[in-house]
Amino acid sequence: MNATVPSYPDTHLYINQTWRATAHTQPVIDPSSEVQIGLVSLAAETDLAEAVKAAQSGFEIWRKVPAFERSKLMRLAAQLIRERAEDIARIMTMEQGKPLAESRIETLASTEVVEWFAEEARRTYGRVIPARVGGVRQIVTREPVGPVAAFTPWNFPINQAVRKISAALAAGCSVVLKGPEETPASCAALVRAFADAGLPAGVLNLVFGVPAEVSAFLIAHPVIRKISFTGSTAVGKLLAAQAGKHMKRMTMELGGHAPALVFADADVPRAARLLAAAKFRNAGQVCVSPTRFLVEEAAFDEFVEHFVSETRDIMVGNGLSEGVRMGPLANERRLQAMQELLADAVGHGAKVLTGGTRIGSKGYFFAPTVLANVASSSRIMHEEPFGPIAPVSTFRTFDEAVAEANRLPFGLAAYAYTRSSEKLAAVGELIESGMVSLNHHGLGLPEAPFGGIKDSGYGSEGGTEALEAYLNTKFVSEHR
Repeated sequence: MNATVPSYPDTHLYINQTWRATAHTQPVIDPSSEVQIGLVSLAAETDLAEAVKAAQSGFEIWRKVPAFERSKLMRLAAQLIRERAEDIARIMTMEQGKPLAESRIETLASTEVVEWFAEEARRTYGRVIPARVGGVRQIVTREPVGPVAAFTPWNFPINQAVRKISAALAAGCSVVLKGPEETPASCAALVRAFADAGLPAGVLNLVFGVPAEVSAFLIAHPVIRKISFTGSTAVGKLLAAQAGKHMKRMTMELGGHAPALVFADADVPRAARLLAAAKFRNAGQVCVSPTRFLVEEAAFDEFVEHFVSETRDIMVGNGLSEGVRMGPLANERRLQAMQELLADAVGHGAKVLTGGTRIGSKGYFFAPTVLANVASSSRIMHEEPFGPIAPVSTFRTFDEAVAEANRLPFGLAAYAYTRSSEKLAAVGELIESGMVSLNHHGLGLPEAPFGGIKDSGYGSEGGTEALEAYLNTKFVSEHR
């Protein structure tokens, strides 16, 4: 039985407390049917200029609002999101494709992010440094860095935006949010909740547009003092170069290619079950998705048996339909990428254990796929697949496993399964990654750091570390 389908709203810009449509629009496509379901307004340069001007005036207001009052307003916004979660989740599934249960989890989880940062807003402490001579007072204070330009992706339309918005608002900053054009309505619903909670004019602005044009304008604008970007490594490097040219502070959460190590002494069936669930969540379109499965030779056959079984049990279909565990890929580009990566791997000798085909001729559906005997020269062993293809290979020694895990220039997330406390400690120490999860999948909590190293970026979008990026440190030395 299919769930009731809500109407899909056209999405407008939100600038200086006003929703505005523009003459230039882009269609929004339902990835399960390839049918246009709505339009998103795109910003012209004049719209962007007005958004920056609004953010400047909004910052002057918001920075003076006591942290306690900022916290109260943010908690009200979280309450509104929670009350509207079901409608928001359905809209997200329509535009992004993920199963309704996943959209619901993402929407409700965003309220925890808002509430956590709302509490942190009241804890932006400074300190007093004892002076060397009498009559001198030395104080360290924390001040908001200024208006922020935030760029968010289509794979998690709310999850990525809410981290940036919440940290910025908690610190006292204003925001120009460049939302995802392919999944705009759920992102707009998040912004609407903050607006309805009473956020002053100009504090939060939402724009859509041609990505390169919007980023070039916002990053170079002298009013913008902080950049936060989530997306591919290639684009992140371009934006980081632009921001560096203007000495803008940056947080970059970029691509990954997460190794998942399974040792022979692990609870192999449990590892296969949890890794399959993590791999095929959101059709593999997750930056921290396990993407290179490295299994000790002695456990390979058992792991593959359980992993393939779990994969075959995944029901694929329209995310609004009951029982569906994996929806379509978000767009045609991802579907084409899967077909190319698969053909390359098979061409290098890989064996398809399950899946490996597009499902149907309408919608961007691709079967959950498991590959074995994947050559190290295959593209999928070097490029983040960002889709539902799982390459499984073997290792013989601990050192070999660590070397393979660290081989690529990425370092966002990594996973390992073993019953050995010695191996757990060693993996946690030796794996070159911003986040390592051992014997479970515990990443992405509001209170925990979230970010990568090497080509996966720098800075954090979780934990107290996230707030640091939106605060300036000021030292005041005063002689009385």
